[in-house]
Amino acid sequence: MIELSPEEFTQRHRQYAAEGLIYPQTEGSPLLEFVAGGRVLYLLDRCGPYAARPGAARVIVNGMLSRWERSQSEQESLNVVGVSGLEGVGQVLERPRGGAPTVVVQARLKLVLNADQTLAGQVLDGLNPGDWIRFATEPLLHGFVITLPSR
Repeated sequence: MIELSPEEFTQRHRQYAAEGLIYPQTEGSPLLEFVAGGRVLYLLDRCGPYAARPGAARVIVNGMLSRWERSQSEQESLNVVGVSGLEGVGQVLERPRGGAPTVVVQARLKLVLNADQTLAGQVLDGLNPGDWIRFATEPLLHGFVITLPSR
């Protein structure tokens, strides 16, 4: 299980929030536009709707891994694929314990990436902080807003 609730997920992973600027979409859209690490990401707003205001914020960016491999490259990269998927190379910061198989990766910004059970053994077993991985995520990325801009 990836989360019990958005509040529980936010509490468990708040230290991995990325800093950037958020631009909520027009009313009726569940997406946040989040600018961080030189990239524009479209995130499903898991803490809203309509709570976020434009401006500086800390946001947990969460994605589901679709594939991964160890990387020989030690240079961070991050590319947006489609509307809300990612491909990149990053360094493992931490392997949080408890809950779903999770890895925190620094790839231009901090990302909290989960694996389903079929990838868990292949993906996460044996990964340690300091390792480098090449990865891709499924769309749709989720966003958990930690700090709201002042109103």
